[in-house]
Amino acid sequence: MRLSTANLYDASIANLQRRQQTLQEQQSQLTSGKRVQKASDDPTGAARAERALASIGRVEANQRALEASRNSMTLAESALGDANELLQQARETMIAAGNASYSDAERQGLANKLQGLRDQLLAIANRPDGAGGYLFSGQGSANPPFLDQAGGVTYVGTPGNIQTGNLDSFQLTVDGRGVWEQAASGNGSFVTDTQPNSIDPTQPAKGWIDSGRVTDPGRVTGQHYRIDITGTAPTQTYAVTNTDTGAGVAGGDYKSGLAIQFDGISVTVSGAPANGDNFSVAPSTNTLKVFDVMDRAIAELKTPLRNAAQIQQSNTGRLRDLDAVMGSLQNARSQVGEKLNNLDGTEGRLAALKQYSTEEKSAAEDLDMVQGLSEFQNQQTGYDTALKTYSLVQRMSLFQYIQG
Repeated sequence: MRLSTANLYDASIANLQRRQQTLQEQQSQLTSGKRVQKASDDPTGAARAERALASIGRVEANQRALEASRNSMTLAESALGDANELLQQARETMIAAGNASYSDAERQGLANKLQGLRDQLLAIANRPDGAGGYLFSGQGSANPPFLDQAGGVTYVGTPGNIQTGNLDSFQLTVDGRGVWEQAASGNGSFVTDTQPNSIDPTQPAKGWIDSGRVTDPGRVTGQHYRIDITGTAPTQTYAVTNTDTGAGVAGGDYKSGLAIQFDGISVTVSGAPANGDNFSVAPSTNTLKVFDVMDRAIAELKTPLRNAAQIQQSNTGRLRDLDAVMGSLQNARSQVGEKLNNLDGTEGRLAALKQYSTEEKSAAEDLDMVQGLSEFQNQQTGYDTALKTYSLVQRMSLFQYIQG
């Protein structure tokens, strides 16, 4: 086979060009620190890096959603704490209102104090979240979720809550109706109250009934009862009737402060009830509203010329209701606090996942600098050798041989 001088020249130049291109690629990798700069460099590594990059993007989106949820839940937890403090002040005010020496004017002053606390509670219930919405707007509302009108405070938001659309589904709002308007009435099992005198409805009751307690949960029927007091002291009797069935369930001699027990329930009627005084026992419902409790307490404190039994019954009932709504708010606060704890745990998991994805991306596309420098030096040495070889080949012509 015959090899011409031109062929040798072309082969040497092609070799130089290949080595020069390889050297340039090595230099580019060293400069960028990336072994894979385009998919053709390493299709498998590029695919690994792309998957890791997508994972990092999802984690960062989740982290942004988590921070938004944390801000909302922190504000909600603070608001519920403020509300509980105000309700505690309202409870102390109601205890003070039970002082038998207070006049109607003094109770009017306490009612004004409760009115101020109520207005502060309304401001908390309508507290904005700093992002154009409201903490207790439920599923979102452009307007405050609680509207104060003639009939009392009404929830005009949308029940429920807003969740982020990611896999973890972080909560962004709190269901205002569930927090402020769905406390269990009474003692959580049943609710007691006084009724108009059955003989003379124009006469207020002379006795009062406490909140009661459950003595045997297995016997509680969840039905309605009426306790009737008949006769005059000291020979009064009581009779308990199940108003749902019409059946009498208990009866006996009445003594002030003595427990009346029936169907797993125990209540105490005190004072000096008149003939015909009667009291109701009804199942508890999750319909007790914070602002209704406040409004009723204010209205009763403003009512003049009440007898001792009316004042005692009012204070007993409103303290019971305040305890119920406070318990509901505290329960909601604990739930928000638990969500904050969950967010802290999720934050750590997301940070670990992001770090793993970052390391995976680095392993797929980053250059080992030691290996890269070594290969660059090898390519540089090879390129220098090729240049010297070319310079020798360039002088290997017949004419140069004859002339030499």
